[in-house]
Amino acid sequence: MSNYELFTSLHKRGNPLLLGNAWNVPTAKLFEKNGYRAIGTSSLAIANSLGYEDGEKIPFDQLFIVVERILAHITVPLSVDMEAGYGPGIGDILKNLEKIHDAGVVGINLEDSEQGQLLPKDHFSKKLLTIKNHLVKNNRKIFINARTDAYLLNDASALETTLERVRAYENAGADGIFVPFIKEKADIVNITETTTLPLNVLSIPGLASFDSLAQWGVSRISLGSTAFRATYRNFENLIKTVVTEKSTSALFK
Repeated sequence: MSNYELFTSLHKRGNPLLLGNAWNVPTAKLFEKNGYRAIGTSSLAIANSLGYEDGEKIPFDQLFIVVERILAHITVPLSVDMEAGYGPGIGDILKNLEKIHDAGVVGINLEDSEQGQLLPKDHFSKKLLTIKNHLVKNNRKIFINARTDAYLLNDASALETTLERVRAYENAGADGIFVPFIKEKADIVNITETTTLPLNVLSIPGLASFDSLAQWGVSRISLGSTAFRATYRNFENLIKTVVTEKSTSALFK
C-alpha cells in the first residue's frame, strides 16, 4: 500500500485520524515516535519558526525546504498546509502541487478565504475542479482537504454557509472537508449527515473528546498550530523559571 492509499484509508467515521502538525524535523519525528499515523504541517508554525507571519508571507521555496527535510526523516504519510496555494495564479499553484507531490507529499489543505474574507463559492469550486482535473490528467494522487472558513471568520450564518460550500466542494472533487473552529455537536452532525466526505475538525478550546467526535461522524482531528503555541508557552515559562530561581536545575526536570 502506498502512503497515499494509507493516508486516504485512515479517514474513517467512528475512528478519526489524529493528525500531528509539525513545523520541523524534530517535531515530525516525535509525532511518528509517539504513534501518530500521519503528520501534517502547520503553515503558521513553519512561518513563525522562520520569522514570517502566517498567510503565505513565507516564500514557497522556503516552505518546500522544510517539507523536504521532514520527508527525509519520517515514514508515515505527510500532508502539507498549502493555504491558498502559494502562487499568484492557478498555473503557479499547479506547479507547486506537482513539486510537493513528486517529493512524496500525499495530501494538502486548501482554504477558501483570503485576507479574512470568504472567496466566492463558485470561484473556489472552479479552483478545486481545475486542480483535481490536472492531478488526474497527470496521474498524480493528492488527498485534497478543502478548508472552508465560515466558522473561523464568525460568519453570521456559519452552518448554512458551510453546508452550501461542502456540497459545492464535494462536487468539485475535494477528498475531504476541513471546518476549523466548529465544535457544537448539532453543527458537526449536520455536516457529517450532509456529505459522504470525511470531516476534519481543529483542536480549539472546548472541543469535545475524541470519543464524542467519533460518535458524531468526524473522520480527522488536526492539532493545527496548537502544539506549536503550547511548546513555546512552556518554553517561556521554563526560561523564566531559570531567571527567578537563579538556577538551571529546571532545565533537567
